[in-house]
Order: sequence, then C-alpha cells, then structure tokens
Amino acid sequence: MARDDEATDRRGRTGRSPIRTCLATVVRSVEVTPRMLRLTLGGDGLRGFEGGRQADERVKLFFPSKGEPIPVLPEFGPDGPVYPAGATPSHARNYTVRRFDPAGPELDIDFVIHGSGRAVEWAREARPGAVLGIAGPALGELPPADAGQLLIAGDETALPAVASILERLAPGTRAHVFVEVADRHEEQHLAAAPDTDVRIHWLHRDGATDPDEDRLADAVCEFPWPDGTVHAWVAGEALTVRTIRRYLRNERGLSRHTLHAAGYWRRGKTVEEWLAEPEDTDR
Repeated sequence: MARDDEATDRRGRTGRSPIRTCLATVVRSVEVTPRMLRLTLGGDGLRGFEGGRQADERVKLFFPSKGEPIPVLPEFGPDGPVYPAGATPSHARNYTVRRFDPAGPELDIDFVIHGSGRAVEWAREARPGAVLGIAGPALGELPPADAGQLLIAGDETALPAVASILERLAPGTRAHVFVEVADRHEEQHLAAAPDTDVRIHWLHRDGATDPDEDRLADAVCEFPWPDGTVHAWVAGEALTVRTIRRYLRNERGLSRHTLHAAGYWRRGKTVEEWLAEPEDTDR
C-alpha cells in the first residue's frame, strides 16, 4: 500500500521543484485485503501527471476538512507550501503511487485501514465522486539499477513501494523480501520482473501485541548473509526500521550508498507527536 498517515519527508523535504498540484475524484474503491483498501482516482486534473514511470514514487494527498466537499490546495514555493490568505491548511499525508494509467487517466493509491486518523477515516468513507488533492509525484530512494543482490524489508505500509520495486527489477537481480503483516489474510500477490530471482518471506503478527516482539527485525538479523555486495531497502514502523538500520550499518557494514531506511509511522504515537520528536540522526 502506501505511507499510511505518515510523513516520509519528516522535516518538509519536498523533492523536486516545481511541484504540481491538482484535484482528483474517486472512481472506485476496492478491498485488496481485509486491511488494505485501494482507491482509484481519476479526472482531468490528472492529465499531465508524470507518475508511474519509476518505482517508489510518492505523492502528497490533501484531504477535505469535515463538512467541506474539496480540500484547499497550496502553491509550492522555495520555502514549501503556501496556502491562500485566511485559508485553513488541508490535512495532508504522503502515499505511494501504486499504479498510474495515463490513458484513463487513473491513479491507484493503497491505504492501510487500521486504527483511526483523518486520512484513514476519509478513505473508509470515500465513495465515487469524492474529491481530494494531489501534489507530486516525487521519487523515493531506490537501490541502483545494477544492484545484483537486494534485501527488502517492510510492513504493510511499505507494500505498495515493495510491489513497485519488484515489478521493475533489472534482469538477473536476486532479492530476498521480508514483509510483516497482521495475518495470512493480508498476504498479497507480489509479481516480480522477468528473469529475476525473488524470495518472499511473509511474517505474521497473528494478534501479538508485545512491543518487545519484533518479527521483522529478528528475521532480517537472522537472515544468512550472502557473499558479495548487498543493497538494502527498508521501510515501515520507525523503531523497527531503526533497529534494522543499525544492524545493517554496524554488523553488515552497509553504507549510505547501499542502504535506504525510512520510518513511515511510529507505534503508539500520532503522526503529529512523532514529527515533533527530535530527528533520528543515526542514518
């Protein structure tokens, strides 16, 4: 799916400039799994949208205020978003582009439907014709195209990015993929590009709530390390990502050039509380 109720560019790093904004309408809503909802967006505002060309693209979604039919969109300048004078800023979150079809045009965004939050609540209630705003796209950090061996790890919030990466792997790439989800009903079909060797390991929480249990981090740390250069891509819950990042940096010697690690959300905290914390500098 996507970057559920989180901000991957935690300190306002907005990517390329200028940033294009538009309004789009919900065309359809499909339950991918019991906890994953896919909204397909369309409308003339998406004509000229430059997404769907690369893996791990993200957009910022702007949600209408309660009782309002459409969100207020900002203009993006060198200092970030600027709203019209007197306007209340729209609730905004980053999400991954799951699919873009310029012929429609149609844009698929996956939402993890769990807990509460304005974006999740909006997605649950969204019906065809509902309107939201879009800014972007911006490209995430990807393993280099010639990376022959990949380690990919994430939870359900990382699944849309993981899926897009696997679909675009170069021939000959070998990848070990670890994905933590609630249970077996949350497993999705992940299609890999032709002529690649991809091993997918699903990890199930099955109702476990012990914060000391970290299946994803344990699986990565116990993974028999292959010979040669390995590039790693890790995303999901912030504390889990931190644990994995430190292991890969300290124990496996991965550098900034061979490791991308991004916290998408923080267990036990709202997005606002998490973003207010001092930034983790152990990267």
